This record gives sequence, structure tokens and C-alpha cells, in this order.
Amino acid sequence: MKDVKAVILAAGKGTRMQSELPKVLHSVDGKTMIQHVVERVHALGIEEIIV
Repeated sequence: MKDVKAVILAAGKGTRMQSELPKVLHSVDGKTMIQHVVERVHALGIEEIIV
């Protein structure tokens, strides 16, 4: 891909989820939410990912 970078916004305490973990660290289908997003972005051919 031609010089494309991705910025993934990953903020949030997850207080409404009643958890001590930040939102992005919650597991969905065996992976953290942030892992799902990073893998999808990488699958698009974007190699420089900023979280």
C-alpha cells in the first residue's frame, strides 16, 4: 500500500463496563478488542500502525 499509516484511538477506562480493565483490553472471541482492530488494519496492507 502506498505510504498509508493508521492511527487507532484506544482510550477509555471502561467504567461503564464495570471493570478495572481499559475497554480495549477486554476479550472478544479470544482476543482483546485492540488485537482485533490491529489485525484488521494490518490485513488491509497497512504496516505502520499507531495506537
